[in-house]
Amino acid sequence: MSIAQEIILHNASFNPKVKTYIYFVVLFYLITSIIGLILVPFWLLGLGQWLSAKFYKTLTCQLTNKNLKFSKGIILHIEKTIPLDNIQDLSFIGGPLLRSFGLTMIKVETAGGGGTHSNNNMMSMIGVIDADKFKSEILLQREKVIQEKFGTSSNKNQSSHDHDLLNDIKSELVALNSKLESIHALAASSVKNTHQR
Repeated sequence: MSIAQEIILHNASFNPKVKTYIYFVVLFYLITSIIGLILVPFWLLGLGQWLSAKFYKTLTCQLTNKNLKFSKGIILHIEKTIPLDNIQDLSFIGGPLLRSFGLTMIKVETAGGGGTHSNNNMMSMIGVIDADKFKSEILLQREKVIQEKFGTSSNKNQSSHDHDLLNDIKSELVALNSKLESIHALAASSVKNTHQR
């Protein structure tokens, strides 16, 4: 039994502005925490730029013919592989801060696991270049995977069901038209009889 080979369809590229975004977001959290205030001078004197650049280099995302693979992180390195047929929703997040940096975040929600609000069922990718195009490619490949998995029989069943439904609607319309014609004929004869009297 041969297992189909996984083929890389697209390697996502990330906007270099992600480095600046990470730099300022972490700086904000350092300033707003008591322990972080101690680290602010080190962050401003080069540690922030170095770590932001390192984080940026860890960002990878691949769309294959079966999965969406994503990895990020320096200290806490996260790698996720999501089967395309498990993807429930792809949405864009673009708050004021992200927009000010010219960035968008793609949020991927998946099926299964610990409920709809579980972090295990979500993956966020920040700063993907041509995010709209990448999202379309993911959805198109997801559709192909689902069609392969469930075959064309489900489409035939749906088509047959649609055809039957249209025939039922047509029959109802013909019956309704026939009733309207008989009502119209009755009304016309009633008006004629009234005029003759």
